[in-house]
Amino acid sequence: MKFCAECGTPVTQTIPAGDNRMRDVCPVCATIYYQNPKMVVGCLAEWEDRILMCRRAIEPQYGKWTLPAGFMENNETTQQGALRETLEEAGAQVEILHLFTLYNLPHISQVYLMFRARLLSLDFSAGEESLEVALMSEAEIPWDEIAFLTIEASLRQYFEDRRKGEFGFHIGDIARRSR
Repeated sequence: MKFCAECGTPVTQTIPAGDNRMRDVCPVCATIYYQNPKMVVGCLAEWEDRILMCRRAIEPQYGKWTLPAGFMENNETTQQGALRETLEEAGAQVEILHLFTLYNLPHISQVYLMFRARLLSLDFSAGEESLEVALMSEAEIPWDEIAFLTIEASLRQYFEDRRKGEFGFHIGDIARRSR
């Protein structure tokens, strides 16, 4: 950040009183600009033994497969964001069942929240951010073409839980991509 959004003055980097981190601060109006993690929300939508997958039409990871998910918007809940992203990317209506995975990605300041959901109908289609949308069984998932480690981890956890016959809530940390 170079200039204050409130008064236009060049900002400086300093540790504000009572804080312990460097922040962008306006020396004139004293506005403090906090940089906080971005929240990514989405749905692991199931229909019988298959999961709704989207092939990305945007970067990063153009052409790779993912679950419908994206950044939360202001003034929406995590569930509202997950429903919106599923509708935008896959044209799909779902019913959220429960929060399934929470993955921290501190190296890129993101937190992923994936909800287990039930697809309400087979009426779905690719949105602007998807090249195609498909229902896939575990055997059909192109594991080498998954866009993000968070999505791969959520899918693997889902199929493991399904084999056990019990779905839980899972939390973890994801390090930098190693593939």
